[in-house]
Amino acid sequence: MAYFPKMDADFNGMKSWMDLRKEQGADVTAVEKELRDLACRLTRELQVMKPPFNDKYHEPISLGDIKSARSKGPRKMAYDLTDAKLYDKMLGSWLGRGAGCTLGIPVEGWSRPKIKEWAEMYNQPYPLAEYWKEIPRRGKHYRDPIEIFLKGKIDRIGSDDDLAYTVLGLLVLEEAGIDFTSEDVGKLWLKYLPMACTAEHVALENLKKGLKPPQTALKDNPFMEWIGADIRSDPWAYAAPGLPEVAADMAYRDASVSHIMNGTYGEMFFSAAIAAAFVVDDPIEALKVGLTEIPAKCRLTETVKETLQWCAKDADWYATHDRIAKKYDGMSMAHTLNNAALTVAGLYYGAGDFEKTISYTVMGGVDTDCTAATAGSIMGAIIGAKKLPKKWVGPFGDRLTTYLIDCEEHSISDLAKRCCVVAGKVREKYA
Repeated sequence: MAYFPKMDADFNGMKSWMDLRKEQGADVTAVEKELRDLACRLTRELQVMKPPFNDKYHEPISLGDIKSARSKGPRKMAYDLTDAKLYDKMLGSWLGRGAGCTLGIPVEGWSRPKIKEWAEMYNQPYPLAEYWKEIPRRGKHYRDPIEIFLKGKIDRIGSDDDLAYTVLGLLVLEEAGIDFTSEDVGKLWLKYLPMACTAEHVALENLKKGLKPPQTALKDNPFMEWIGADIRSDPWAYAAPGLPEVAADMAYRDASVSHIMNGTYGEMFFSAAIAAAFVVDDPIEALKVGLTEIPAKCRLTETVKETLQWCAKDADWYATHDRIAKKYDGMSMAHTLNNAALTVAGLYYGAGDFEKTISYTVMGGVDTDCTAATAGSIMGAIIGAKKLPKKWVGPFGDRLTTYLIDCEEHSISDLAKRCCVVAGKVREKYA
């Protein structure tokens, strides 16, 4: 449901009357001009408002101010991974991310009731325990046929923005180096990204016009707190296992191309959490480490802490999901906050079980491919590739495809090995 249902109804009614009169031969040019002038004026008024508007939150923009607003955290964690163990966890994180994303793609944007109805219609186990057998659409999902995300037809991790940005982040680290800048990220977006969505689309268009970060994130961008930066979290964590502060710093530089405030915090939080997941056994512990790298009094911190409190109090995923759905009713399906809550709940109720984690996360609905990809990445880093269930990762056959320009085909094991090389450089400098 939209935040402003009465306004939407009024606008749609007016538009229908404009359509009717135009079709009947009336000149509605003056009405159209008046409406557009009003919309432009009100848009400008909204653009110049200065958030936040509630004294309970402190949501700084600069990295220095964000660090000053953090709670106490480990910054660097105990690390005893052998090269072989690091590779197993790195591969596990890539595969876990791919499995969560693949499970979520067919029902992206759906509600919990709709997902359950679809499962019942096609005799899927519920809670989910396998990939989807059917999908209500045909055609392409980015560069690949949508059918390759269905059980029995999966032969790779298919093209999706959740994995494309993970590959792109690795390219940034390899081509611009581990001390890359936000401007370096922008240049490589122009080199590799053929298209983008929401905040990334705005930023990409601003880059094409010659703007540089952070202006690329600020100009004409009402999506600056949506999930686009959040889904770009993983490569910085893969580069900095056990170094949550380093991962969050890298995430900040990346996010600044397209996001600010809670949009940026989302990427910093999950980057730090995934970095921690390489060296802890409990996903909730990893999330708590992630919280120490973002402002203590921001809305995202409130979301994560509140969701964890609900989980502990309810001890029932359905009850917790009801709370989340009620609190975030009206919020875009692609926002950082509601999706973070669903990811946290999925990890909590998954209780360390990979299948339960990605299944509960997808069952929550909203931006399912994004949330389950993140949850799968965290669990993959904790468990490692060798312990991931074969039914979830076996079908990929060591193959991943993207829609990046001249960078479509990849070996998953090779991507993991390349991340290990980068991680070695990062640990040599920062550990």
